Amino acid sequence: MTLRRLHAAAEPQGWVLSRAQLRTLGVDRWQVRRLLAAGVWRAHGLRTIGLTAAQLDEVALRHRAVWESGRVSALDGVSALQHAGLTGWREPTVHISVPHGRSPIAVSGVTRHVVPIRGDLWEHGPDQVIAEDLPWVRSELAVLRAAQWAISDRAAALVIAMAVQQRLVATDLLARTLPQAGLYRRRKLIRTVVADVIDGAQALGELAFGAACRRHGLPPPARQVIRRGPHGRIYLDAGWPRVRLFVEIDGAHHQEPANVLADALRQNSVVVGGETVLRIPLLGLRIQEDAFMQQVVTAYRLRAAGVSRVS
Repeated sequence: MTLRRLHAAAEPQGWVLSRAQLRTLGVDRWQVRRLLAAGVWRAHGLRTIGLTAAQLDEVALRHRAVWESGRVSALDGVSALQHAGLTGWREPTVHISVPHGRSPIAVSGVTRHVVPIRGDLWEHGPDQVIAEDLPWVRSELAVLRAAQWAISDRAAALVIAMAVQQRLVATDLLARTLPQAGLYRRRKLIRTVVADVIDGAQALGELAFGAACRRHGLPPPARQVIRRGPHGRIYLDAGWPRVRLFVEIDGAHHQEPANVLADALRQNSVVVGGETVLRIPLLGLRIQEDAFMQQVVTAYRLRAAGVSRVS
């Protein structure tokens, strides 16, 4: 046993090793027992050994979750996405899945899900699980399960949008995976949000905005309003030309760098002409409709009042 080999193996795993890995590295159970008794190492379950006395970080907790849950388990949902590189998301538990018919082992800090697969996850190989030292479900399936297991509709929509925005999953692959995902919760919402984040969802956004206007007592907006800019025609998604108020519904494609610049130039051209343009992310209509629509209602009333004074 050399410390250099142990540290090289443990560092990328959050300074934890499984007992199986320790055996492979030439550390027998008696050596493990002595180091644990001396307080040099620390046990975090039956199979997980920490090479430091520090609390486990998120990486180490994911390894522990799979090792302690048994060989048929894999990271899934948000935890698989985090392992794939998802940032900006905090989850109080580690999510793992096991195939139907298997009895998952209860582990503290771990949420277990039985998924509709018979046999071992490994039998489905590259179709579902990436079988590395720490097995994890592929992102296109994990994000759909993450949305299904989320604590709220808002969280469900947000995790899909974040996975797409951070390029962990391609939208075309996400759409192809949806029919085979075996979802049993939030199926309608998840299908809707997947459609929203796919490029070309502009018409869906305009329809959703029209329905939101009805719910918030606004008159029906005109769609695809044309304005003149310094370089030709400018098309705005929706608005009320009489009060000179317009709304742009931004789908996923608006976040591409080239589109961000074009959108800014186009909006500025309209605003400097004395008109008001509000922007609403399409996802915002799904998870924070009231907040965005209150801004639209306020702007409409202010613009309408200004028109009345002029008249």
